Amino acid sequence: MTPAANESPAESNHAGGLNFIEQIVEEDISAGLHEGRVLTRFPPEPNGYLHLGHAKSICLNFGLAQKYGGQTNLRFDDTNPVTEDTEYVDSIKADVRWLGFDWAQELYASDYFEQLYQFAEALIQKGLAYVDDSTSAEIAALKGSPTVPGQNSPYRDRSVAENLELFRQMRAGTYPDGAKVLRAKIDMASPNMHFRDPIIYRIKHAHHHRTGDTWCIYPMYDFAHGQSDSIEKITHSICTLEFIPHRPLYDWFIEQLDIFPSKQYEFARLNLTYTVMSKRKLKKLVEGGHVSGWDDPRMPTLAGIRRRGYTPDSLREFCDRIGVAKRDNLIDVGLLEFCIREELNRTTDRVMAVVDENPIKLVLTNYPEGQEETLHIENNPEDADGGTREVPFSREVYIERDDFMENPPKKYFRLAPGQMVRLKGAYIVRCDEVVKNDAGEVTELHCTYIPESKSGQDTSGINVKGTIHWVSVAHAVPAQVRLYDRLFASENPAADEKELDSDETDAFLSLLNPNSLVTVRALVEPNLAHRAVGDRVQFMRKGYFCVDADSTDEQLVFNRIVTLKDAWAKEVKKN
Repeated sequence: MTPAANESPAESNHAGGLNFIEQIVEEDISAGLHEGRVLTRFPPEPNGYLHLGHAKSICLNFGLAQKYGGQTNLRFDDTNPVTEDTEYVDSIKADVRWLGFDWAQELYASDYFEQLYQFAEALIQKGLAYVDDSTSAEIAALKGSPTVPGQNSPYRDRSVAENLELFRQMRAGTYPDGAKVLRAKIDMASPNMHFRDPIIYRIKHAHHHRTGDTWCIYPMYDFAHGQSDSIEKITHSICTLEFIPHRPLYDWFIEQLDIFPSKQYEFARLNLTYTVMSKRKLKKLVEGGHVSGWDDPRMPTLAGIRRRGYTPDSLREFCDRIGVAKRDNLIDVGLLEFCIREELNRTTDRVMAVVDENPIKLVLTNYPEGQEETLHIENNPEDADGGTREVPFSREVYIERDDFMENPPKKYFRLAPGQMVRLKGAYIVRCDEVVKNDAGEVTELHCTYIPESKSGQDTSGINVKGTIHWVSVAHAVPAQVRLYDRLFASENPAADEKELDSDETDAFLSLLNPNSLVTVRALVEPNLAHRAVGDRVQFMRKGYFCVDADSTDEQLVFNRIVTLKDAWAKEVKKN
């Protein structure tokens, strides 16, 4: 694995090429812990779409299990019925499979609601949990601060019998939302705020996507998480760094309940330049119409990145390259783009597309009128078995306006009056005459083609330094091309938002890149007309593109996956 850009190799990998979690696993196996068994889990909450940060967690959890002959469970943390939906469950399963992984068991925290309830009663019977009638504001006021000890709730000393009766009435639906909670009884003076009598059950009269209206009390994450791991006998429960303060509580519940001793380990979450990973902020982008939806190709969701044209292999390679760190870091999105470029360079056909709202028509005056021929052009010079494709050629072709200059500077090797270039896969042509409209805009170029200069059969003896792409006027297929770029103009939106002199809670929206999507018209080779949704190609000299789901028989739509080179970094450096 290659360490992240701002992280030392020692943090990402230990001797022998192991990251620190792999080292833990190998030490556990060597010690015979859990009989050498490795069982991990990926536990998303089904309240939204997965993003690139989840991809890192998926690759880590499933990758560890694969490496050490273990298994991974897919467990949905569905303990909040208000925000969860089967739509998200289905999308998560599709994303995991798209990344190339499959799970040993599909499980849900809701599978364990009865068992978790019994665990809670066991804590009450041990005098380690109590029902609290305080409001959320009163509980917060008594909790203290990191430097000030908390104060006991006036309900903390209720008897075991009273607490059991009240908790059972909570389950029976006797009380409205917010009337009571169940709290663990630990230590209100603990320096770890999570130990200050955390809430472990709350009342929520809401329809659950799996259990319906069976339950009206639901466990909190800190209570459900570790116990669900233990029930499944998870050996290595891998979380992100923000759960480090929660780990002692995770261990405390397991110890007090005397159940299977799952262990939690933490790694740095993925923070990527020019984007945000906050589910709340992503939801704000969708609901505010700043993007077209959760699968907008600018979004860091796996649905969006898949629609953009990224491949599972490129994402797995990216996750492998950034490694597994013990501290948060900011990963350059250029690394992600590098991974997809490397793959697409090897695997995609090169095709010609004139991406221009106003292309120039090039007329070969000495090419016989009405004549057409079929050229055989190499699909991919990087693939020896890539073969060739048939491309029609005729007297009139379109070229991009940027490939012509009437008064060129020195070392300009594209088309200009009196200058020669090669039309890719075809002939050398010379510009003889420039035709303009009444506004002085160039509309046509009258050129001479050199018959002896046909690609692969060139006997002309003429050497030219410029080669440009083209499409035959008579055969060109119109298309819409969506030029996607970074969603944010800010390299680190989360940090820059804090610097803004604004009282708005969604000030990050002011950091959006206004040019993150530019839609232009194009004319493409006719063989692209029947490409399937998701097919990827390289538009010669332009970048890598894929067919979007919006394509119809009447209108092809292409998404730019990535440019041929990191043009953004060059632009930033220039400015």
